[in-house]
Amino acid sequence: MNPPTILEENWQTLLGLLPFNWREMARDYGAVRRLRGIRDEETLLRLLLLHVARGFSLRETVAIARNAKLASISDVALLNRLRSSEQWLWAMCKSLFLENAQGGPATVALEDVHFKSVDGSIIREPGKTGSQWALHYSLRLPSLECDEFTLRPAKGKEARGESFKNFAVQKGDCLIGDRVYANAPGIHYVADRGGHVLVRVNTGALYFQDTDGKDFDLLKQVRTLRVAGQSNEWEVQIAHPEGESKKALAGRVIVVRKTQVAADQAKKKLKRNASKKQYDLKPETLEYANYVIIFTDLSAARLSSAQAFAWYRLRWQIELFFKRFKSLANAGHLPKRDDSSARSWLYGKLLVCLLAEKLTRQARDFSPWGCELQAAP
Repeated sequence: MNPPTILEENWQTLLGLLPFNWREMARDYGAVRRLRGIRDEETLLRLLLLHVARGFSLRETVAIARNAKLASISDVALLNRLRSSEQWLWAMCKSLFLENAQGGPATVALEDVHFKSVDGSIIREPGKTGSQWALHYSLRLPSLECDEFTLRPAKGKEARGESFKNFAVQKGDCLIGDRVYANAPGIHYVADRGGHVLVRVNTGALYFQDTDGKDFDLLKQVRTLRVAGQSNEWEVQIAHPEGESKKALAGRVIVVRKTQVAADQAKKKLKRNASKKQYDLKPETLEYANYVIIFTDLSAARLSSAQAFAWYRLRWQIELFFKRFKSLANAGHLPKRDDSSARSWLYGKLLVCLLAEKLTRQARDFSPWGCELQAAP
């Protein structure tokens, strides 16, 4: 018997990173009800990853598969396979995410609050004439279920920034976002629809008042935190963008002081960006880099400061994966046909990110052989 080629060895290594019951998942979630033109679950996964991870179009993928004698199907059939694999890909993502997040902070669920991590990105199709698209997605936490996915041409405001206004809001939803979402119009948009927010504060775009409606001196308050890990919170409100005729939104600013190493890294990044974009940093901006500052309109009785940071950290763990996703997506083939294929494409991208995270962890932790030992069949 000939030894496996390096490509086949790499593929077997990748399969070893998947959840132990990934084949059963394919059958349980209906991805392989009928295997016309495809041998098994492994072949289907290989085709999907060629399309999603490598960025080949549907037509290119089926041509490669036919030449390699992997499968003989049409591009339309592969699209249908992608649609039917949505729940399978999601289940594998959920399993890997929970595995990668082991040892992370415990999050306490609230009966009437649905936490959702929202994000977006501008994606450009390859080539000189490639279109520009705005991608917005919302994932329920901690289940990782995608409950909203939009992909539309990015023009004007769509190409310039993110906002909570890009998402539908139901009563009880709590949208978790990073600094780019920290602005009064977007936050009030959520609150006006019965939702809540948990957002990283952008000190240059989001301003607070105290409970009496006077300007709140945030910098003065955070300076009282002098030891790494020390935290505090203050009751504040955010004025409505339409003026005093509209009610201000009450909430809390929650702050924790970073370690010196983390603060130095943040300041280094700020200085690098300022140098690259040719602008002067304000002294207070560098001082704010010593802290992590979040805002939520959920009361302390419903969500403690520790729980608020735990939920935000969970969102940040997902953001680390999606930093890879955004890089992959910029080189990938964009789906533009229907919600089901778009969500499947999203889960496929997320699966690649989670596999890369697991592979990196194993290469570090399981040296010198670089993988987990496989049990004998």
